[in-house]
This record gives sequence, C-alpha cells and structure tokens, in this order.
Amino acid sequence: MVDLTKVRAIDIHTHAEEPCGCHGDDGYDDLQSTMAAYFGAPWKHPPTIEETAAHYRAQNIAAVIFPVDSERETGYRRYKNEEVAELAAANDDVLIPFASIDPWKGKMGVREARRLIRGYGIKGFKFHPTMQGFYPNDRMAYPLYEAIAEEGGIALFHTGQTGVGSGMPGGNGMRLKYSNPMYMDDVAVDFPELKIILAHPSFPWQEEALAVAQHKPNVYIDLSGWSPKYFPEILVRYCNSILKKKVLFGSDWPMITPERWLADFEKIAIKDELREDITKGNAARLLGLE
Repeated sequence: MVDLTKVRAIDIHTHAEEPCGCHGDDGYDDLQSTMAAYFGAPWKHPPTIEETAAHYRAQNIAAVIFPVDSERETGYRRYKNEEVAELAAANDDVLIPFASIDPWKGKMGVREARRLIRGYGIKGFKFHPTMQGFYPNDRMAYPLYEAIAEEGGIALFHTGQTGVGSGMPGGNGMRLKYSNPMYMDDVAVDFPELKIILAHPSFPWQEEALAVAQHKPNVYIDLSGWSPKYFPEILVRYCNSILKKKVLFGSDWPMITPERWLADFEKIAIKDELREDITKGNAARLLGLE
C-alpha cells in the first residue's frame, strides 16, 4: 500500500496501454503513435505497467493507473482489468488500480464491477464517453454507476476535447460532443453518493466543469492532459479559492510525464499553502489513503 510519508505527490490519472497495442490488425498502434506525436511524448510504443511503476518509483510519486475499455465502439481490444489489477498489486508501493468497463456491456459490466472491487482491490473506474460512444447521463449507464456507488468506488470521466484521434481523418471517429462536462451534472444529481472526477481542463467547456464541481459536493476535477502553463486563468482562480479542496494533480501519463507537469505547476500562480493539497492531499483523502 502507498505510504503517504514516502511519496511527494499522487498522480490521479495515468494510463495502462501496452498490451492493447499488441494486435497489429485493429489500428491501436497507429492511434497511439499519432497521439504520442500530438503530445510530444518521447516514445514510439507505450510503456508497460512495470516500466510505469519504475518511472514513478524513481520520481517518488504514486499513481492511479487504469485501462480504457472501448472495444464496442472502436474495435480496440481492451487491456484486461484483472491483469492491470494484478500488476498494480505487485507494485502497490506506487500504483493504485482503477478499472474500465464500457457501460454498454449492461448487466455483465455491473457484475464485473462488483467482482473487481471486492476481489481485486479496484478503487475506481475510468469512463471515456468520446471513445465509448455514449452520453454520461444516458440511463443505459445508470446500473453501472449504481454498482460503483454502492461499493464505495470512484467514477472518473474524460471531459472536453481529446488528443485521441486528433489530426486523423474524421478524428478517427471520435465524437467530441459526448464529453461535455455538463452531462455530468445529471449523474451527480442522480447519484449524490458517487464520487465523481471530471478529468482534464475541459476545453472548450471549462466553465461548465467548474460550475458542476462547485455546485455538486461529490464532483472533483483532475488537472491532467495539459501542462499547467496552458491552464486558463479562470481555472487557476478556482484552484486558488472555492475548489482548492477539489482539484487533483494528474499527468495523463504516458503522454505527459509527471515530472514535467509538476515542474510547470511550480511556475504558475498557485498559492504556496495550497500546492501540497493539489498535488497530494486532496487525492489522498478522496482515495481513502489518509
């Protein structure tokens, strides 16, 4: 288990990608290499979970890690949740496992979620509405949210534009409309006990994300996917004030390294007394590590 006294930060948003790219026929390698170029990432093939753990261990940072299950919509084979959990358990000094289940899987997905939480120590679930092809407030997804809430899990949702498919013909089929954070307001109302994280500065809907997080006690924002030097002024203002306990450090590894994000974070106008909470304390409390 992560020892909070031994890590300088908790990265709430990292991806387990490598085994998904072991199939030459589904286009996933092309997607990943295009994304790496988009973000300026220094690799051609995504790192393994073991390589991720070694990197974070060397940086003295803990990380929430998860796959993305978008098989139905994209045809990309998913990284098995059980395998991610087992590898995270083998590196539990730095890795905290989340899972991903496409909500279109219905009752089968609900059973899987309960089994993963109870048997594999999964603490939360990653949803990517654009990759999974659904509106977050679609009642189709509600049984899965209900199971996660009942089991005490966290639901982390991609919001805003995405680097996935950016620059590819037709955006590689990715529809940005699904990831408007305002749809999450319905989910927060209908599941007030469910802990919800809105991932990323939600361009072009930043103010909608801030409004939902401010209005709903169960909604948080992670700051992944962007270098802090590009944060809009209004986001920095809310980090320094009414959302100071609800914003979370996230890198979006392996597209952005945690050390790059933290170095850039040092250069923006965040109050000194709030920095440790944003990089570590807020996530520790949300994850139940304190």
